[in-house]
Amino acid sequence: MNILDEINLKGYAEEIIDPTLDLFDEIEKLKKEKNAVILAHYYQEPDIQDIADYIGDSLGLSQQAAKTDADIIVFAGVHFMAETAKILSPNKKVLLPDAKAGCSLADSCPPHLFKKFKEKYPDHLVITYVNCTAELKALSDIVCTSSNAIQIVESLPPEQKIIFGPDKNLGAYVAKKTGRDLVLWNGACMVHEIFSREKITKLKERHPGAKLLAHPECEEVILQMADYIGSTTGILKYAGNHTDKEFIVATEAGILHQMQKENPDKVFIPAPPNNACACNDCPHMKRNTLEKLYLCLKNELPEITVPQHIIEKAVKPIERMLEISARLGL
Repeated sequence: MNILDEINLKGYAEEIIDPTLDLFDEIEKLKKEKNAVILAHYYQEPDIQDIADYIGDSLGLSQQAAKTDADIIVFAGVHFMAETAKILSPNKKVLLPDAKAGCSLADSCPPHLFKKFKEKYPDHLVITYVNCTAELKALSDIVCTSSNAIQIVESLPPEQKIIFGPDKNLGAYVAKKTGRDLVLWNGACMVHEIFSREKITKLKERHPGAKLLAHPECEEVILQMADYIGSTTGILKYAGNHTDKEFIVATEAGILHQMQKENPDKVFIPAPPNNACACNDCPHMKRNTLEKLYLCLKNELPEITVPQHIIEKAVKPIERMLEISARLGL
């Protein structure tokens, strides 16, 4: 089996790595040799966050992908994020450590079905959450992230009718905060939908002083309990800016690494989900490993490509998001 067949089958190419290699050093050497940059999401494993040139949420990562002068972008995240980088930097090579690092939310909104849904509301403008496929972005008028969704909706005339997809929980939160009547697609993130209200209630009883910080992709019952609701970056900033010492965090557990690094004197507790393993890791985000990242940069595979006709359509709503965000200072 050749390397491309193996990538198509498994998502990455296996290769025996000398156990004496210092992968951090090797990755740094390859970055300089190939003029590469590593962009990592907060939900990646700690080693990847520590080797990354930039760590952020979807908005910050999109902004970095648009302005980098590197020849190669290694995107330590999931498939839709690497696609977004390719759309914004079509002349750069974009790599993803594991090509099968997908997204349950993106999968919940097949573009051909969304196209039919959109046709039912011809007078509506389409805002899609960045956590979606390139094809879905190409069907959109504006892309948003959890950091700017409220501001983007508020930037539009009050009479403008809006379809919001694919995340119904984020959409409902935005509708509540803006007072707008949004038509919502029925999609959701598997990680943010499994938090247990009962377990969090018991956890708060054991930690009565702890503040509950929640991502707006969580269900309404969790958001109602939260002391703060915000994007991953918003959650990180809130924890750093407040004098409280204990926080329960209702989002993917990868963010706790940065929270603890920036606030070593504080306690961060992952909110318990309603499952047997008592963990809230995204299985797609965690497909990426330091070993896969090293091999990806070494072999320059798997490479993420997007058809040119999709890039031409999808870049417009992303650029509109970036323009609105820049204008609002986000």
